[in-house]
Amino acid sequence: MPRGTDQRPRHEQVAAELREQILSGDLAPGAQLPSTAQLMARFDAANATIQRALRSLKDEGFLNSRVGKGVYVRNQPPLVIDTGAYLPPDGSFSYELLDVETVSPPADVASALGLADGEQTVRRRRILLHDGQPLELSASYYPASIAEGTPLSGPGKIAGGAPKVFANLGLPPRAFVDRVSARPPTREEVEMLDLPVRAPVIRQLRVVLSDDDRPVEASVLIKGAHLYELQFRRLVPEPDQAQP
Repeated sequence: MPRGTDQRPRHEQVAAELREQILSGDLAPGAQLPSTAQLMARFDAANATIQRALRSLKDEGFLNSRVGKGVYVRNQPPLVIDTGAYLPPDGSFSYELLDVETVSPPADVASALGLADGEQTVRRRRILLHDGQPLELSASYYPASIAEGTPLSGPGKIAGGAPKVFANLGLPPRAFVDRVSARPPTREEVEMLDLPVRAPVIRQLRVVLSDDDRPVEASVLIKGAHLYELQFRRLVPEPDQAQP
């Protein structure tokens, strides 16, 4: 039973329906949209409403026009990223290191790392690229008591990455905990990720745990929501271990 009324302008409602069809695959990558007349009939909407809806989806990167041919769904489907991976195995992905600094972390990061008031972290900021295009901004925070004097606090890329450093310190990564939310982007995120107008971002707070659930790293990962799908994988427990 409906619990409320959709108060959005009609063109936003139409755009939302088409966006869902694109994300679900009902409108496949590269597929041509129905004609404007067909969309007007389907949604019982005026031409101006349909054109505003299509413009919104073009601005978000979901659609593109081909002169004299029509409107088409973008050729690239959403990138499916396993949340447990540090970096996708596909060789088309790379990253650039933006900076390495000793900073006071955001409140949620400090809480996730179990830091005392005023305790500092080493922050490594990066941008993830796919075929040279920006996809993700990340900021990884390490307790200064762990990171100082290790490659984590150095200015260059780390051979073998942070997991190798942790292993050498006797703090091997054992588990990840992810918290995922969505929100409008900040100005820096719009500019660094070259986001379309009105595209939201996915904010992923990942905490890396070592033995005895000791937190050793917390990362804030910002992704354009129009480009990504996050994949979570969990083993199904045996019947005798399942919760009642």
